[in-house]
Amino acid sequence: MTKPDDTIRVLIPLTVRKKNGRPKIVPPADYRASEDQAQDPHILRAIGRAWGWRRRMDAGEFVTIQELAEAVGLAERHVSRQLRLAYLAPHVLKRLTCGREASAVSLYDLCFLAGESWPEQVGRTVD
Repeated sequence: MTKPDDTIRVLIPLTVRKKNGRPKIVPPADYRASEDQAQDPHILRAIGRAWGWRRRMDAGEFVTIQELAEAVGLAERHVSRQLRLAYLAPHVLKRLTCGREASAVSLYDLCFLAGESWPEQVGRTVD
């Protein structure tokens, strides 16, 4: 057992570098993400935002994507692309939000994948 005045040191091999003028913590080169890693927060946030936008449009709050884009302060092209995430296949959504494995598809690719039929979406995202 340690005494109250003992010191415990924990060494974490991280590097701090500046990126765009801001400090960024860079993990070691041999770092591997944990296998029980949670879902990609960027994908989860984008899916949640897309569903929120879809509900607002379905409720009649906005008639066009241009009105929605102006209201949320984003480019119409960006809103249009990310709004597609609200139309992903249910199986794909379940895998992205509830699955414990890391997504093999990027957010950018998911936006374009949403335009395909549901069986094609499942086939391209599931191994």
